[in-house]
Amino acid sequence: LLTTLTAALFAALLFNQYQFRRAPYQLAWAIGATAFAVAAAAETLAGFIGWSEPLYRVWYLTGAVWTAGWLGTGTVLLLSKTRFGYWYSACLGLAGLFTILVARRLEDPSAGPTALFYALLAWSAAVSIAWLAYLGSPRWSRIAVGLVLLLSAVALPLVATAQLPAPGWATDLQTGVPVALLLPPALRLLTPLLNISGAFALLTGALFSAYVFMPKVRALPYSSDPRQRGDELLFNLAIAPFAIAVNFVKSLPLAAAAWRSGTLNRRVPATLLIALGAFFPSLTDTLSRTGSTEVYQLGKALGALLLLIGFLASVDDPDEITLPLVGAPLRALLRRVRGEEGA
Repeated sequence: LLTTLTAALFAALLFNQYQFRRAPYQLAWAIGATAFAVAAAAETLAGFIGWSEPLYRVWYLTGAVWTAGWLGTGTVLLLSKTRFGYWYSACLGLAGLFTILVARRLEDPSAGPTALFYALLAWSAAVSIAWLAYLGSPRWSRIAVGLVLLLSAVALPLVATAQLPAPGWATDLQTGVPVALLLPPALRLLTPLLNISGAFALLTGALFSAYVFMPKVRALPYSSDPRQRGDELLFNLAIAPFAIAVNFVKSLPLAAAAWRSGTLNRRVPATLLIALGAFFPSLTDTLSRTGSTEVYQLGKALGALLLLIGFLASVDDPDEITLPLVGAPLRALLRRVRGEEGA
């Protein structure tokens, strides 16, 4: 129930902010947060009345397919004018690879061809995105959004028409956590494709944003300038993730000092909280798929809470929060916290 309420509040705040700013990334995040809330609500309702086939279908569509993909899409749109497209193309490449690896574990003979089709689709998008990122065009984000839209739309009729063996749902025998064992490969293989690319985009995009806004130590230089020679560009792109990670860690003492002095950009702790909010559900989802479901609910609850706190920390003007009932308390809370920080 806590996860449901937290995710629902997060979604409502995002839609509320979208009313003011009309930024596409806010709408994408709001869609993802809404899917998160609906999936959590399905699990909560199942805890009270028991699972049913409709609840199971709703849970899988919104939670296992849509949530991570749309949250990641929000990050893609936010960072569309940066070179993040290179990294997102790598995320899609990994997602395609993992889709094939997951298919090898399924006994259905249709899993292999389906996985190959999905992987080729992801890899084609990855190549196009990398090329547009090389050209410095923000249009790479349109391909990313188009892919998520396509896969989300494909999932809807697949979930609605899937033939599920009795009783129409499947849960872990020990923890009661829903699992995807009954679903056909065409549906199950959408999950790694959307979840890996989406979760990686949300997690690494938040870390990248924190890195952009924090005081930096460039211990390992790199360049994504497309005007350099091809071999130099490929080398720099290859070392960029490692270089950014090293520079990020090296910069943490400076960021901590700036935080203590009250000069740290508010977006740094906000995006770090969002990164943690992406990390915990991704970790527990991964554990769940390997058969360890004990911390599944905890990961969801922590993720929703951290995403909400990270969002609130990023709000520039508390007056933009105009939701009924909760708007005034949240505005007062933000002003109080920021007043204490400035004191």
